[in-house]
Order: sequence, then structure tokens, then C-alpha cells
Amino acid sequence: MENVVELKNVTKKFKDFSVKPIDLQVKQGFITGFIGENGAGKSTTIKMMMNLLRPDAGEIKVFGLDYRTHEKAIKQRIGFVYDGNVFFEGLNLKDIKRIVAPAYQRWDDALFYQYVEKFQLPLNKAMKTFSKGMQMKASLAVALSHHAELIIMDEPTAGLDPIFRRELLGLLQELMIDGDRTIFFSTHITTDLDRIADYIAFMQGGNLVFNQSVHDVAENYALVKGGLDLLDRDTEQAFVHVQRASTGFEALTDNIQAVKDIFGDTVLMERASLEDIMYYSKGGVSHV
Repeated sequence: MENVVELKNVTKKFKDFSVKPIDLQVKQGFITGFIGENGAGKSTTIKMMMNLLRPDAGEIKVFGLDYRTHEKAIKQRIGFVYDGNVFFEGLNLKDIKRIVAPAYQRWDDALFYQYVEKFQLPLNKAMKTFSKGMQMKASLAVALSHHAELIIMDEPTAGLDPIFRRELLGLLQELMIDGDRTIFFSTHITTDLDRIADYIAFMQGGNLVFNQSVHDVAENYALVKGGLDLLDRDTEQAFVHVQRASTGFEALTDNIQAVKDIFGDTVLMERASLEDIMYYSKGGVSHV
């Protein structure tokens, strides 16, 4: 099975926002970073992946199965880590284990206690006493203790201090060593993905702009700088968006070869970061 998750022509319409028809594949055994500014449609897409929202149209398959006939089997194999505490605040970790464990056929008590020790989590303190980082670790410990094959993380690093964010990212890299897990990591903090992601899916205004390997993103996207005299209606077709200043222009391209063909060595090209791509894409639509 190459794709753990497949969305085909999926749409969802709300009163003031809609997710346009999207085709998204999440490849097995890799970390896919799901980027986009707040309100881009990331959480809506994740909720549809988890069958917490029903799409208006299109087809969703997880592990090759559809929710209509295999919801319980699918959810046995998914672990979800959310931005914030998803457990009742008065419960401690022992209470949570007692409630959650019977719901999963593959729950592993020994593994749960192993992660509790690894993450240095208190078993008998109420969740409301946990810091945000500890709440994140608790959610991850529960997700991993039933041998989840797909870990879905919705803005897991939002509000965390830089030291803990780095610790969490290192932990996710460790989890991927055996090649059995797939992680789908939604964030608007793109620097988190520079170290760990294999694929990047980019949402903007309800559209899926691209879903590419990090290698392909680096090969296709670049920042281009040059003099204003180089710009006209034809040459600007090589760019996703152009920003002008008195000293010249800076632009994002998704077609490096076209820029080379048009401008030769009269412009300067630099690697575009994910943050650059998000920022400049707000001003235009990708030609891909």
C-alpha cells in the first residue's frame, strides 16, 4: 500500500469558507508536513480525514478502506495528537489509560508505561496541572500505546517553547526509524518541517496548491531577484508573485527552468524556504 490516505475530488462548503476539490495522498512510511496559514483549510481537511466532518463530495480512503463500512477498523490504526488537551481536565494519566485502553484491540500497557517514563509524565496528577508540552507528550503516549500506524498531528507545536519543539521533532524522527509509521503533521510554523518532513502539502484559501516531496519543492521553487527593467507582461509569467521595490524586484517562481530560459544570468536565484513560498503565494496563484 503506497498511500495511507487518499482524498479524491473532496469538497466541503461552509457559509463563509469552502475547501475546493482537492486530491491529496499521504505516502506510507514518511512524514508529510501540511502547511498553510491559519484558516487555510488544514483543520477542516484533517477532520474529514478522521470522519469528524463528512465531505460534501468526493471520496476518502484510509488504509485503502472507506469510513462507510470500515470506520472502527480505520480508527483502531490512527493516533491523533491535537493542539491542546483533549482529555477531561480532572483526569490523571492512570484514569485516561483505564478509559482509553479497552477501546483499542492492540493496546499495549507495557508500551504505555514505557512512554510515560520516557516523557517523564506524572501518572497521578490531573491533566489541568500539565504544561502544554506535557499535554502534548500525554497525547502522543496514548497515540503510540495502541501501535497506531498513522499519527495525525494538528498544530502540535503551536505555543510550545523552542527547546521543547526541537525535542518533539527529534522524537518524531526516532519514531520513523523502523519504517512502519506514517506521520501527517499540520503546522503553520514551517521551520519545524525543514528538519523532519519528507513531503509537503500546501493549503491556501481552501485550495491544495501542491503536494510534493521536499526534494521536488527545492527543485521547483526559488526566490528570484533582479532589476525592474527586466520585468514586463511576458517575463512576469515565470513568477507566482512579484514584489517590487525602488531597488528592484523579488519574486517567487515555481518553474526554475523557465526563469533560466528567460533571464539567463541577469537575475539572482536563491533557495525558497517554505515560509517564503507561503508568504509570496498569498499574492498570486501557482501555475502548477
